[in-house]
Amino acid sequence: MSYIKQLKIFVRVYELGNMSAAARDQRVSPAVASSRIAELENHLGVRLFNRTTRSLQATEQGRLFYDGANSVLSAIDAAEATVAEHTQSPKGSIFVGAPLGVGRRFIAPSVPDFKAKYPEIDVRLRLSDRSIDLTEEGLDIAVFLGVPEDSSHRIRSITECARILCASPAYLERKGMPKSGDDLVNDKHDCLTLRFPGNREFQWLLNTADGPKRFAVSGPFESDDGSILTDWALRGHGIINKPIFEVIEHLKSGALVAVAEETPPSSVFLGCLYPHKKHQDPKVRLFIDYMVTHCKGELKKLT
Repeated sequence: MSYIKQLKIFVRVYELGNMSAAARDQRVSPAVASSRIAELENHLGVRLFNRTTRSLQATEQGRLFYDGANSVLSAIDAAEATVAEHTQSPKGSIFVGAPLGVGRRFIAPSVPDFKAKYPEIDVRLRLSDRSIDLTEEGLDIAVFLGVPEDSSHRIRSITECARILCASPAYLERKGMPKSGDDLVNDKHDCLTLRFPGNREFQWLLNTADGPKRFAVSGPFESDDGSILTDWALRGHGIINKPIFEVIEHLKSGALVAVAEETPPSSVFLGCLYPHKKHQDPKVRLFIDYMVTHCKGELKKLT
């Protein structure tokens, strides 16, 4: 088992390029991670990484060893998954990432029920509106809302989610009612955007008479937390572009009102992203199947 632990920490150090990050990923201290790498190097009789105070780079031997080590760990995962499936008692931890809105509304409330049904599976949930890299984050599953850019992973579609542009009555009284995307840009409306490195939310994709078109909207506020944007909109600070399920209560109460209805935003897909090597893992399949059924049921209640 100690050799497997050495391989696991080696693979994560290689992939993340950082000893501390790999240690956090494997839930050990940096000292333990460094010790395991040293033990592995002693066993192999070669140096796997060149270390300086500022960087850590794989050696030629390290690069060669990575493919083999990764294959060994994948084979072990597959073998354990086969046994778990055969015994009908999958166990272990799964690490799940999701956007804040989806995670809070759909994923988090259902985790205790999933745990009650499968008591030997532990769920570690990570919520963020930032783009998630499964490899860097050490995730088994990433729930996404939109179109994932990484095609190297497997995708399980859940459903299509309609979006809506909306603002508070107080904002519309002050700035006027925009009829289309052109009004958002030309009349310089305050659009509240979800923005962080690599994100394109500040270019809203709207459906026009000529087909989908991107509008370079702008505004005084932006955030990497979608719930903050909703709060700003409710306080009259601008227009938001949101999945309807996130703002349905506010629309029903009149706290938010649909705007620019001539050019509604394009729908986005809700789905799960997971590494190819995880498709045989029964606990991953069980969680995805459970979430697909749960999310579809909850979304149906809102429409």
